[in-house]
Formats: sequence, C-alpha cells, structure tokens
Amino acid sequence: MTVLSPIVFLKPMTKYIIRRFLGLVPTLFIIITLSFFIIRIRPGGPFSEERALPKQILENIEKAYHLDDPLLVQYGRYVLDILRGDLGPSFRYKDFDVNYYIRISLPNSMVLGLLSLMLAVVLGISTGLISATRQNSALDYLSMSVAVIGISIPLFVVGPVLMYIFAMKLNLLPTSGWIMSGDGWKTILMPVVTLALPYFAYIARLSRASILEVLRSDYVRTARAKGLSESVIMVKHVLKGALLPVVSYLGPAFAHIVTGSIVVETIFRVPGLGRHFVQSALNRDYTLIMGTVIVYSAILLIMNFIVDIVYGFMDPRISYR
Repeated sequence: MTVLSPIVFLKPMTKYIIRRFLGLVPTLFIIITLSFFIIRIRPGGPFSEERALPKQILENIEKAYHLDDPLLVQYGRYVLDILRGDLGPSFRYKDFDVNYYIRISLPNSMVLGLLSLMLAVVLGISTGLISATRQNSALDYLSMSVAVIGISIPLFVVGPVLMYIFAMKLNLLPTSGWIMSGDGWKTILMPVVTLALPYFAYIARLSRASILEVLRSDYVRTARAKGLSESVIMVKHVLKGALLPVVSYLGPAFAHIVTGSIVVETIFRVPGLGRHFVQSALNRDYTLIMGTVIVYSAILLIMNFIVDIVYGFMDPRISYR
C-alpha cells in the first residue's frame, strides 16, 4: 500500500510555499558552514595583536574560548550553540555576547533600512510613472538625470554633502545621533535620504522601462478601445503588470539596504549593526562576524522568499507545480 505525503493533497501554491520555506534551512546552513571555515582559516586571529602576547597567556586564552580544539570540533560546538539560539561570546568585548550586540543594534538598522526603502519605493515608482507617461518631455529627461546622479554618486559623498548643507550651513538638522536623543526624528532624516537615494534611482529607471513596455501591450490598447479612462487603465492594467520587476528587486534590495547602511551608519553615527560588522572584521572577532553574517543572510533569504510569494499572487501566469 502506497503512503502519500500530506503535502500531495495541498494546492500548488501552498506546496510551493512549504517547499521554499523548507529550502531556507539548508541554504542558511551552507552559508554558516562556508563562512565559519573561511573566517577560521584566514591568517591571524582575535587575539593577534601588534604586540605579541606571551605564549602561555595566549594558550590560556585560546583554551578558555576552545580555540585550541580541532576545527571540526569547534564547528560542531558552534552549530549546536546556534540551534540553542546562542551566537556565542564576543572575543574582543568580554562583558557582552553576540546576542546582546545584535539585540541592541539590529532594530536601529531595520528602522533605517525600512524607512529608506519605503521612501525609495514611493518616490521611485512615482518618478517612473511620471517619466513614462510624459516620455521624451523635459520632465522625463530631468527625472532620469536625477536617477543617473543617484546611481553614480556614492553614499560616502552624498552623506557629507547633505551634512554640510543642512547641518553646518543651514543649521536645520543635527549632524549625528539617533531617534532616542534630544533631537528626536530630526536625526533620521539625512541618513534615510542618503541611504534611499541609489535605490530610488534604480526603482525609478526600472519602473519607467516596465511601464513603457506595458503601455505598448495589446491588452492596454484593448482597454483604451473599450473607452476606459486613463486613470482606470493605469491603476488596473498598467501598474499591476509594470510593478512585477520592482517587486522582484525589492527582496535583495531590502537586504542590501540593511547591509549597505554600514557607510551611512558610520557617517551619521547611527548605532546600527553595520558598525559592529565593520569593527568585528577589523578586530577579527570570529563570533561577532559570524553573528552579523547569519543575520544578514537570514534577512536576504526571508525577503527573497516573501518576494517569490508576492510575485505569484500578482502574476497568475506563474505556475508553482
């Protein structure tokens, strides 16, 4: 007698969601494994100083952190700790563990990333729509010129320029700080705009190209032939199809905007995870590096998973068999 798995009786979309979700675990496991061994086999270590420690002291420290064990034993212990939700102690900051740094800094990076992405999406789609509906006009050329500038100028140039204008010259915004400080929401304006600029530029160009393609499609011409108003055609027919490439871009964009906030966090002194990521690499803090890699990888995988599901709901032509 053949025993069928319960997943066989589920709808194709539900089965696809379950398969994709279950696929996140081995993917993250592979990332953890590769990162662990790549970090450990590189020259130097968390206790390698310009001034060498006495051999006995170095051996005692390595023994305390189990760094004297074989590499496979260290890896097995680390995986077991992760399964228990423990990312280990920081090798350079003795009073705190990795969980603590992620707990206090990740929310700040997420807030900065979410606000920046929301701003980029709203302005990018609006700009792309205006440019596409007024193709080859002065407004179209101006919008795409701004988009090219946003793509071309690096964040470490945009940030100081905004700081010079709005903080030092006009004295309207603080140069650094965070929401909890005395300046409140003003502290987040320049970091959000700086981080959103390149993503706004990509989304604007992507939206314009996609909307132009949809506007030339047969079903849009049919809708116009039926006498539908331009606003109805735009909302019901054009935008739904034109936003599919934008939705596909949003998954990796969100992960990149969180990791890309490293430069912005450094410029504006935002207490986010990016600062710890850079510092842990400089300090060769194995566990803190691994912790940030795991967090960033998990964000990327989850966002790609969500985008795949949303994409399927927006485009019924996609098959999930």
